[in-house]
Amino acid sequence: MAEFLEFVNISKSFGNIKVLENVSLTVKKGEIFSLLGPSGCGKTTLLRICAGFEQPDSGKVILDGKDITHLPPHRRKVNTVFQSYALFPHLSVWDNIAFGLRIAKKSASEIKEKVEKYLKMIQMNDHAHKKPAQLSGGQKQRVAIARALINEPQVLLLDEPLAALDLKLRQRMLVELDEIHDKVGITFVFVTHDQNEAMSISDHITILNQGRVEQVGKPAEIYEAPRTSFIAAFIGDTNFFDGVVCDARESEYSRLRIEGFPEVLAYNDKPKKEGDLVHLSVRPEKISIAHEEPVKTERNHRNLVRGKVEDVIYLGATTKYWVRLGEYRIAVSKQHKRFMLDERPIVWGDQVWLFWEADDSYMLDRYRAEDEQLLSLPSE
Repeated sequence: MAEFLEFVNISKSFGNIKVLENVSLTVKKGEIFSLLGPSGCGKTTLLRICAGFEQPDSGKVILDGKDITHLPPHRRKVNTVFQSYALFPHLSVWDNIAFGLRIAKKSASEIKEKVEKYLKMIQMNDHAHKKPAQLSGGQKQRVAIARALINEPQVLLLDEPLAALDLKLRQRMLVELDEIHDKVGITFVFVTHDQNEAMSISDHITILNQGRVEQVGKPAEIYEAPRTSFIAAFIGDTNFFDGVVCDARESEYSRLRIEGFPEVLAYNDKPKKEGDLVHLSVRPEKISIAHEEPVKTERNHRNLVRGKVEDVIYLGATTKYWVRLGEYRIAVSKQHKRFMLDERPIVWGDQVWLFWEADDSYMLDRYRAEDEQLLSLPSE
């Protein structure tokens, strides 16, 4: 897939507040590309600049090789699906979907053919003559998507399209949205603050933080190899340990000194030198938990610590444990691939062994103070 939609050095301020700062991104043709970040990070402003509803203070928007920065919205081959659906309440489902074609003065036969095609695609044939007030939230969203797609835009912008739906409906709509994308094959740019939505549907994700790009990559790359402490904390759950690099001479692994721990090995994926302060990030599902000390392996790159269980929550598919070791409360997630009711369970107060591979430890820079404030804010 070639580069198709480009944001080149986009900056935008509202008064004294800088919302976007020199943002450059490329989106490939036909992919689902998500803009993800906490409240106020600039993701919706970037989407509105792409749609033509806002003008950047500087920078350009390039679509299919053409500069569209100063084109009005109706002259861009870009349509938007809003969180509020924005359906016409006095029109039927059929007429809502047909609206754009009528504005474009298409023939009655073409309008009928296309509307019927999109009604079938969104599985709304039986609801064609209903008004929006008679539809569920998920049905309204499907109609809004069909109306945005029927004029065959080059890019579909989705501004938190599932935020108004309950959890189960959001999950179902994500699957339907992915299926619609596969059928029409156009480029989707998806704005969300929900990490699970972005991870499950996207080909690539950009994480924005205070108007700056923190990281761009495939979902697995961002989750498994975050570049900063902010990303590690924002995407999923993680354990952070404050450490000092005490030996960085090994080619693959660095040795770290962490208060209250034996020496810890971490994968040496970032340039660190002896004496550097680091955040060590270890995901809860990467840590194993056991009553008995595990057998040492030939490949001696396993970290092993001992602590006391403080909390246990059984969640069916998994159990979550919190284990106290000195000043740290370590989160552990154990998946139940097999669960034996007669095995000795790990319970509150048990002394347990925790162990994880050095390859699952990532050394990151300490938080910026402003990042800690952002991560403590409630979700949108």
